[in-house]
Amino acid sequence: MPFLRRNIAGMAGYVPGFQPRDGKAYIKLNTNENPFPPSPRVIEAILAEVGGNLRKYPDAASRAACEEAARLYRFDPEWVIMANGSDEVLNNLIRACAAEGDEIGYVHPSYSYYGTLAEVQGVKVKTFRLGKGWTLQDFPERYEGKLFFLTNPNAPLGFCFPQPFIEELAGRVKGLLVVDEAYVDFAEENSLELVRRCDNVVVTRTLSKSYSLAGMRLGLAIARPDIIAALNKIRDHYNLDRLAQAAALAALRDQDYFRDCVGKIREIREWFSTELRVLGWEVIPSSGNFVFATSPDRNGKRVYEGLFERRILVRHFTDPVLSHGLRISIGTREEMEKTLAALQEIG
Repeated sequence: MPFLRRNIAGMAGYVPGFQPRDGKAYIKLNTNENPFPPSPRVIEAILAEVGGNLRKYPDAASRAACEEAARLYRFDPEWVIMANGSDEVLNNLIRACAAEGDEIGYVHPSYSYYGTLAEVQGVKVKTFRLGKGWTLQDFPERYEGKLFFLTNPNAPLGFCFPQPFIEELAGRVKGLLVVDEAYVDFAEENSLELVRRCDNVVVTRTLSKSYSLAGMRLGLAIARPDIIAALNKIRDHYNLDRLAQAAALAALRDQDYFRDCVGKIREIREWFSTELRVLGWEVIPSSGNFVFATSPDRNGKRVYEGLFERRILVRHFTDPVLSHGLRISIGTREEMEKTLAALQEIG
């Protein structure tokens, strides 16, 4: 169409995991959703907000949620921004830092949406493959791109880069190093201290996974105040509605529920990984709420189709680097037991 920018007309767009219309008919382990409900306090907060207040605009700055996140992570509120999912922050970081023709970089494989967001802005992409020991192949002594995205824990593989490596990487990146910590609450360590020590490190988080709020589209970023101020300039001025802000505040306050939920998922993850290995599967040790696992015959598509026939959804990637395996979200113990039984049937 003559009305569209050339890059928009020609791009394929990001393809999310399959979302069935009748989700209750499936065991859904394909989009890394939390199998447990959100905190009861979240439901109470949302219901309390429903009513006459919905005629009014929400707080444009999401101040209460920012202040609670700042308290929780031990930063001043000026270091925090709330977002309509962490994807909004990722998008706005590219918009703020990279002009058309500039370059951003990221690891392959990791979150492929980085590439889509870059393409929308007309930004060039440089990817770096993983080597042995989860090192980055051919990474330069000084990376000159405007941004480098590091998904940690890595998705879809699940491993974690060690913090000394990330700090060294920050010193080799000329632009911003964005540590995408979507799954970090299931891991043992995080990069928040690097935000304090390194002026070019940004950490992004989501409430979709560990807080069971994928349906609310809530995320945040932690960075130096000048970076947060720039992101505030370009975000939608009412980017979080009243219900989302109420949900975020209640979820962040209920840390007891959060820790209990994360603990259960970690426990099921380790048990499920052990059981897969008993069946002869190769499983990468995971720090997320999922595992990346490979069947003995290394035919990911065959197993994916066998599970789909049994109404069990997992994620199979056509990328040759990943097509041998499956990314399997961690569900309830009952769901994972049914998945193991199905895998034994499929063989």
